[in-house]
Amino acid sequence: MSIHDLKRGATTTGLVAILFAVAIVAFGVLALLLNISERKAESSLTHFRVVDIDDETTDPAVWGQNFPLHYEGYASTVDMERTAYGGSEALPREPTEDDPRTVVSRSKLELIPQLKRLWAGYAFAVDYRQARGHAYALEDQTFTGRQRVVQQPGTCMQCHASSYVAMMKLGEGDLYKGFDMINQKPYQEALKHVEFPVTCIDCHEPETMALRITRPSFMEGVKAWKASQGEPDYDLANATRQEMRSFVCGQCHVEYYFSGPNKNLVFPWAKGLKAEEQLEYFEESGFVDWTHAETGTPMLKVQHPEFELWSQSVHAASGVSCADCHMPYQRVGAKKISNHHVRSPLLDVNAACQTCHNRPEEALIEWVETTQGKHEELTKAALDAVLDLIDDIVAAKEAGATDAQLERARSFHRKASWYVDFVDAENSTGFHAPQEGARLLGEAINHARLGQSALREDVR
Repeated sequence: MSIHDLKRGATTTGLVAILFAVAIVAFGVLALLLNISERKAESSLTHFRVVDIDDETTDPAVWGQNFPLHYEGYASTVDMERTAYGGSEALPREPTEDDPRTVVSRSKLELIPQLKRLWAGYAFAVDYRQARGHAYALEDQTFTGRQRVVQQPGTCMQCHASSYVAMMKLGEGDLYKGFDMINQKPYQEALKHVEFPVTCIDCHEPETMALRITRPSFMEGVKAWKASQGEPDYDLANATRQEMRSFVCGQCHVEYYFSGPNKNLVFPWAKGLKAEEQLEYFEESGFVDWTHAETGTPMLKVQHPEFELWSQSVHAASGVSCADCHMPYQRVGAKKISNHHVRSPLLDVNAACQTCHNRPEEALIEWVETTQGKHEELTKAALDAVLDLIDDIVAAKEAGATDAQLERARSFHRKASWYVDFVDAENSTGFHAPQEGARLLGEAINHARLGQSALREDVR
């Protein structure tokens, strides 16, 4: 074989190799383009409609056939996971005829013993437990020990159950009428009209999946709040999608009270969302939740005001919604969905926190836990201050002090308890708005000490 034949063979082999490489690259490019095309087509689909759902489809499992990824997250709210200062623990128990649960969460009355005296004479002093996931909302409300102390109204269904369809049916298509009707029913009677805890239909319009408000209490509350801010013509229909990602949570995670004999659910926002603005609202109306068993003070009880405290935070001011942290976006193939496993951001730091905070996960967790630890210490100090005032009022009563002599001290007791309860009943252990939480605890301590001073001046 000549040198020319060798060169010719080498050239042919090289050309084949080049052609083969080009073919591989072309195949790879074609596969990539096909994949991109498929992902674009996939992402353009809101969902695959496996079953029809409408405005009466309450069962989340039916929605889950069309939205399996969302439903998987929703179903995961049965998980009981703790963070350093939040979450819940699975405590086994023996079921009873009145309470068939085999697992409950830990009692906050054991963790924070001052609460029993803070609420002396009220049902919360009998049973008050750490919150569990949304999956347990109806079950835990139905079997709370408070139900065996007082007759709770059907109003509780507004947040603990998927009540939208029940209200529409009771009201024959009139949501407000159904709202009034279910509020007036005794709890056990209202329970017959619902089946599930809060589900998809309570937050989503079934045809477009758009976020929506289904609770008249929030509709009226937000109007009153916006009017107090100089927007008397505010229309919820104009809320942005980002606002709605907090508003749907604000339907339930708020302070509220039952108004009048019909137990109408009202959010006390007519003067604003801040703790002192809501207190002013109650002071003007003279509303009383119960009379304190030890001091005789007409008292107020605060319920989980997460929405209100969040609204005072740097996150709210920066446009960060509740869902951004508690239901962060996740990528599944070409889809971006909200994770419906609603839980503490500390259990998903990468998705919930690191999209904005460019810090290591360990550093972020340490930052949060340090903040919560300081908050817990200050809360205990505030509770102790209120109990000091309770002790002094009790001692004055036993020494023969009159109601007139105790009036100012009781007024300070009502306010001090309101401020500490506003913070302690809120479920972020201070993190939603650390500076605001610290300010309110300072107000609690100050009012407790002012009450003690008033006793020294008025009881001689």
